[in-house]
Amino acid sequence: MSAPERIPPRSVTTAELLTRGELTVRGQIREASNAVLYCAVSYEGQEVACVYKPVRGERPLWDFPDGTLAQREVAAYEVCEATGWGLVPPTVLRDGPYGEGMVQLWVEAEPGPELLALVDTEEPGPGWKAIGFAEVGDGKTALLVHADDERLRRLAVLDAVINNADRKGGHLLPAGDRLYGIDHGVTFNTENKLRTLLWGWAGEPLPGEAVDVLKGLREALTGELGTRLAALITPAELDATRARVDALLATGTHPEPSGEWPAIPWPPV
Repeated sequence: MSAPERIPPRSVTTAELLTRGELTVRGQIREASNAVLYCAVSYEGQEVACVYKPVRGERPLWDFPDGTLAQREVAAYEVCEATGWGLVPPTVLRDGPYGEGMVQLWVEAEPGPELLALVDTEEPGPGWKAIGFAEVGDGKTALLVHADDERLRRLAVLDAVINNADRKGGHLLPAGDRLYGIDHGVTFNTENKLRTLLWGWAGEPLPGEAVDVLKGLREALTGELGTRLAALITPAELDATRARVDALLATGTHPEPSGEWPAIPWPPV
C-alpha cells in the first residue's frame, strides 16, 4: 500500500496572517506615547512578531478626532502600497485582545548607512542635506543633516502626500538595504501639518520617478484606493489628500515649510 501523498502547507500571505491570526501579547513598548503592544500572531502553523496598537490606548489629541489614529496608520500603508515603494510595513485594522486596533508586521532593525547626523560645520558635506541648526549644550549649535538617500527622498514624498505631522528620526527603521517608516497615526489632517526631519530637498524639483508615481497615485485615488481610504478617513481628508497630490504635480517640487506650523517635530528623535 503506497503512502498517502503529502500536501505541502498552504502559503499564507502576510496580510492573512496579520488579519486572521491569533494575537498573543508578549510585552509593551513603554517609551511610546500611546499603548503599543509587542505581540506574536499565528495562523495555520505560521507565526510572526507584530505591533498591536489598540484604539482604546490612544491618548486624545486636540487636532485629531479621538479614536482615529489606528485607521490613519492603515491608510498610510494603503497609500504607500499604491506607490510601490514598500516603505511602510504591512498594516491592518482588526480586533484584538483589547479591542479594535492597528496591527503591523514587526521589522527588526539592522545596521545600515547612517541616515542622520550632527556636524560641526556651516554646510553639509557631500552626500548630506541640511535640516537646520540644533542646540547641543553650552550655548553651542551643530548642523543637523540627513543623508541624500533615494529611500529617504521617497519617504519625504510619501509624507507630503499623507501630511505626516510627526516624521522623527526614531520613526526611520533601517533594515539592511531596506528602509521603513513607522508611526503614522498623525496623518491625513485637512490642514497643512507637515512636520519632518526630511526637509533637505525642500523647493527642489521632484525626481522623474516621483512624478510618475504621483500621477499613478492621482488615478488610484479616484478608484479602488479611494474606496479603501474612504473607510478609514473622512471625506474631507480624502479630498485633501487628492489636493496634495495635485499640488505636488502642479509645482513639480518638494514642498517647503509653510511657516504656519512648526516644521520639525519635537523631540526630533
